[in-house]
Amino acid sequence: MDHTDFTLDYMSVDYSNYTEDNQTYMDESHSVHHICSGEILCMLLLVVNVIIIMLGVVGNGVVIWIAGFKMKKTVNTTWYLSLAISDFIFCATLPFNTFYIATSDWTFGLFMCRFTSFVMFLNMFSSIFLLVIISVDRCMAVMFPVWAQNQRTIRKASLIVLLAWVLSVSLSIPSTIFRDVQHHLGRTRCHNNYISQHTHESIAICRFIFGFLIPFLVIIVCYSVIIFKLRRNQMAKSTKPFKIMTALIGTFFLCWLPYHTFVLVELNQSLPNDIIAFGLKVGTSVASANSFLNPILYVFMGNDFRQKFKNSILSKIENAIGEEGRTMSRYLSRSSSMDARASTHI
Repeated sequence: MDHTDFTLDYMSVDYSNYTEDNQTYMDESHSVHHICSGEILCMLLLVVNVIIIMLGVVGNGVVIWIAGFKMKKTVNTTWYLSLAISDFIFCATLPFNTFYIATSDWTFGLFMCRFTSFVMFLNMFSSIFLLVIISVDRCMAVMFPVWAQNQRTIRKASLIVLLAWVLSVSLSIPSTIFRDVQHHLGRTRCHNNYISQHTHESIAICRFIFGFLIPFLVIIVCYSVIIFKLRRNQMAKSTKPFKIMTALIGTFFLCWLPYHTFVLVELNQSLPNDIIAFGLKVGTSVASANSFLNPILYVFMGNDFRQKFKNSILSKIENAIGEEGRTMSRYLSRSSSMDARASTHI
């Protein structure tokens, strides 16, 4: 049976109703969509997408240039460079889906239909996995400073990033397999084509568990340990090493929470279809916004806000990325020396 989503979103916005009558209704309702010139929500989504594309491509491109070519390669720059690459790839493919929202007609073929959906979920998984990795890295540095100072190497960081990308690709493959194009009444749709309701539910729940719930719990545990350890050792004089990470993590979860919420609501059909459709449309756009917000956070989470506009944007991004590494290095050195002194009295 053919499963057709009834929204125009480029992401895997799913609708599960497999009866023939409803399938016919959804096909007919799709055929009456016009070029998005008179629909307020559609126009708003277009404006939001254009902003995301411009700021996301430029902002993440600048971060890639700075972290990849202008700064000395460190463990921290390895984390943030990979995060920027993930966001950049997603923003670079967004124009295809923006055109689809505007015209309701997918003209880019089956490969791009599957590829754009794949990139979207690749961005989701890789971003959250990298945030988990950075959180665990910070936690290990606080809990075991001597071990972290000796074991935190660029080579190991690069290997961990590679493994995160491999896992992200694996979890994003279902988005490619079950994405399809359909020609109907002179228009072409890029939509989900699940073989059964069970398959649809399994994929949606898997995305929620591995792309949101488990990472959220791991990050909460890591930050709880970090706060407890720093307060107990009275070493929390500076919160700068964690300001950027806290902002990145908070932004990710706030941006993705509406999307996952409405996907789960849609599975249970606990709200009217028009409300679910509206929520999914807004949720996907909010989720997309996460990809251009990270470079902005690098700029505005630096040293002193009053100095932001006295320095160049490039310098502020470099300082924001490098600041965390410098402060972490000082913390590790201080903790290592404290542990060494303590060991002489044992």
